[in-house]
Amino acid sequence: MKALVLESLHQALVYKEVDEPKVGKGEVLVRLKAASLNHRDVWISKGLYPGVQTPIILGSCASGITEEGRQVIIDPGFGWGDDPRFQSAFYHILGSPNAGVFAEKIAVPSANLVHKPVHLTYEEAAALPLAGLTAYRALMTKGRCKYGDKVLINGVGGGVALFACQFAIAQGAEVYVTSSSPEKIARAEALGAKGGISYRKENWGKALLKSTGGFDVIIDSAGGHGFKNLIDAAGMGGRIVFYGGTHGEINHINPQKVFWKQLQIMGSTMGTPEEFRDMVRFVEEHKIKPVVDEIFDLAQGNDAFEKMKAGKQFGKLVLKI
Repeated sequence: MKALVLESLHQALVYKEVDEPKVGKGEVLVRLKAASLNHRDVWISKGLYPGVQTPIILGSCASGITEEGRQVIIDPGFGWGDDPRFQSAFYHILGSPNAGVFAEKIAVPSANLVHKPVHLTYEEAAALPLAGLTAYRALMTKGRCKYGDKVLINGVGGGVALFACQFAIAQGAEVYVTSSSPEKIARAEALGAKGGISYRKENWGKALLKSTGGFDVIIDSAGGHGFKNLIDAAGMGGRIVFYGGTHGEINHINPQKVFWKQLQIMGSTMGTPEEFRDMVRFVEEHKIKPVVDEIFDLAQGNDAFEKMKAGKQFGKLVLKI
């Protein structure tokens, strides 16, 4: 079968012939139809995860069809453990250390297969797993988003942030976004967001607090110096949930604001198998369509990687298999 292989770190992927996967006990062979990129794939290729071994087939998110004809989405997480509050020490994700989905076929446990919603194409379904699950846990489980909440999505445009935006809108929340791009803010408003602001504007958190009265739920992936704006923008009893730290260590926080507002600040990553199924059901119930920026052929995987590195996409980058 054909696959995109990372043969060594800091090198382009190689589109080549590889051995077909062996199907183990309790596993199902899936003929993959589409896969989507995540920043995780780029970071693995740069050796920014510990213990990366090459050669490896990257990729965590995919949709396909089983030999019995089931149209499925693959839950990319394995070994969460018994405690829904946090993952076990054995938790891992497709694409490293085990072979991923940038290939024509993969063998995975049957428990990791979920029915593909009929309103989604294979390309749309492939955009969903990792980003959708991360957004769902952050927004719904940790953030406890409910109808009528005011929700702020910081840094809209990436896959997780866009799903959090779409999920919050579907939940009946009043959603605002931030971005450095007026175009991305406008596109989020076209999805149903009430408004947005540039995070390059000085003291933008205080400006949002003044115009909105403060947020019940804030979703963030940046961290860094700008996190103080999220503290400013939060309303009384607000929940701030972050799933990334692209801007580095969180600093310059005024603790008086945190305790006086009775804020909750929580970290979140990925989610349980139950949350994955809940997320897919939510998408199916509300007929949510993942935002796909561009679709590439599997052989064009390096072009997709370069676009992701440039950070210009709005939504997911997908490989058609």
